[in-house]
Formats: sequence, structure tokens, C-alpha cells
Amino acid sequence: MKRLTTLLFVTFISLILTHTATLTAKEPVTFKNIPYVSGGGVRQQLDIMLPDDYKDRTEKLPLVVWIHGGGWTAGSKDNSPNLILVNQGFATASINYRYATEKPFPAQLEDCKSAIRWLRAHANEYNFDTEKVGVWGASAGGHLVALLGTTGDTKKYDVGENLDQSSVVQAICDIYGPTDFVITTKNWGEFHVVREPVLSLLGGKDASVEIAKGASPLYHVKKNMPPFLILHGDQDKLVNLDQSVRFEKALKDVNVEVELLVAKDAGHDGFFVTRPDFIKKTVDFFTNHLKRNAKQPDVAVMVSGDHNKADTLSQPLLETTKKNSRLKNPRRSKTNKVTVPTRYTPQHR
Repeated sequence: MKRLTTLLFVTFISLILTHTATLTAKEPVTFKNIPYVSGGGVRQQLDIMLPDDYKDRTEKLPLVVWIHGGGWTAGSKDNSPNLILVNQGFATASINYRYATEKPFPAQLEDCKSAIRWLRAHANEYNFDTEKVGVWGASAGGHLVALLGTTGDTKKYDVGENLDQSSVVQAICDIYGPTDFVITTKNWGEFHVVREPVLSLLGGKDASVEIAKGASPLYHVKKNMPPFLILHGDQDKLVNLDQSVRFEKALKDVNVEVELLVAKDAGHDGFFVTRPDFIKKTVDFFTNHLKRNAKQPDVAVMVSGDHNKADTLSQPLLETTKKNSRLKNPRRSKTNKVTVPTRYTPQHR
């Protein structure tokens, strides 16, 4: 089984960013390999990507942080879809975190919180708005952003430096992240394909139910949490759609703003950056919740490639748990195009 998951991972990585859509925006400003923990090494570094005119903006930029997947045992900050958001006026960052094979949970969450605090501590250098910080991530990254959203009220996982800064985030986009590991202590069921990465995360086969609960966003849900956007494919064979369905219900039960969007005929793949409806929905979500005096962006998506052209969509690509609610296909425009990799496949297991 380990060989199967490794093969899947290597195959997905080989497909990343094989084509790129036409650009109208200027090249972003990037800062690479910044340590967010003193002496932490490669796994505790981050990259920052900003609009080219970030220094000239009179209004501070909302910040969105990407957290990569890879089964908590692989993956890198270097493969990020953040350019989509940079081209819409957001500041962005992409972070590494310690692999579970080096240190099990809660090290990964502690690192994510450390990175958020570091970014706030250095906000003036990059013109960040410290009150408008969002996070997004896929698979293992989706799991970690969901934890950031559900543990903002506790200091338990805030350790290390910049403790005068908050690790609370204001908006979360969780892309097919697992939310309940308690099932793994009883019956592997839906997690049978990714058993070894989950065991690494939880600290081994003897992990207690309490450890599994601590690592599960579902068990941290409470009132007054920030808004969530959840994206999941209905054909996902690695993380069952039910993980997101139950998470959405738990959030709704305590009146947290949440929307679950289900991608028809999509698996554990890159649909969220190749399907125009999902790109627009994600940009709209962060715009509405993070930009001051937000106006709905006129996001025109132009995707190159043979099978993903925005102007030739013939059927709805988006299903939502809200009855009879669908997004229309965006119209193609010659201006304000969003950069979209046509075969972006996130790092996951």
C-alpha cells in the first residue's frame, strides 16, 4: 500500500504546472525561503508573493496563506496556486511545515500557527493587513487550514516565537481535507489507502482516541468561528466526501458561516484550479471576507489547453449542497484574466 501511495504522489507531482494560461498582470514580487522559526531549517520556511506595486498601495493588502498537501510526509511550499490571488490584489504566502515522519501532531499545526504569527510580526515590511488573513490548502493542507480555523480560540498550539502576535485567521478555504480521524482508531474504512501517512501524523498505530480527536477539526468546532468554504470532489477515493459533509453540518449546527461545494466527477485532484467556476468562487470568497469595502471582482478566466476552455463549457461544473443553487459559467473577457495552470495537481495523499 505504501508503494501505491508513493506512486500516486510521484505521478501527481510530475503533472504539476505543465501549461500556464495567458497573463495580463505584471510579474509578482517574490521573497523565497524565509525562516519563520529561528534555526528551524527548510521545513520551517515560507515564501511570499506580492503584487508588483505592493509598496505603492495606500490600503494594506489582505493576506492569504497556502498550506501544501502531501500526506503530512511530503510536499513543498514551492508548488502553490497563489498567483491566482496575487493577480486579484492579494498578498500571499506559502509555507512549509515539519513532516509527521520527523515530528508527529501537533507539530504541523504549531508550525502553521508560528508562520501566521511571523507574517503578522513582519506585516509592515510587506504591507499586509494584519486583521485580514485567510488560509487555503488541499488534502493534508486542507486538514491544517481547517484546524487553524477551528483552534483560533485556544493558545494550546501557540508555541515558540512572536507570541505577542495572533494566529487567528479570518477566512478558511478547505479543499478536500480530512476532518475526523477518530474513525481510524476503530475501523480504517475510508482511510485504508492512506493508512501509513495518517499513522505517521497521529504518532503510530497505538494512537489514542484523544490524540485522534485533537488532530480532527470536527472535534474543535464551536460557535463564533470564521467563515469556511469547503471544496470536495464527488469521486474522491482518498478522502471520502462524507468527511466534508459531516464537517459542514457540524459548522452549521453552531451557526458558523459555511458553504460546501461539490465538484461533479472530480476526484482528489486539481479541479479547484482548472474549473473556472471553482476559481471564481474561491476568489469571491476571499474578496468578500478579507477585502475592506469589498466589491465583487470581475474575474474573467481564460484557460489554455484542449479540455479546460472557459468559453466552451457545456455543462455545470459545480454542485452545491444548497438546493437548486448553481453558479453560471463565467464569460470570457479580454481583460483582467486570472493565471490558471491547466494541469495543476496538488501534492497530496
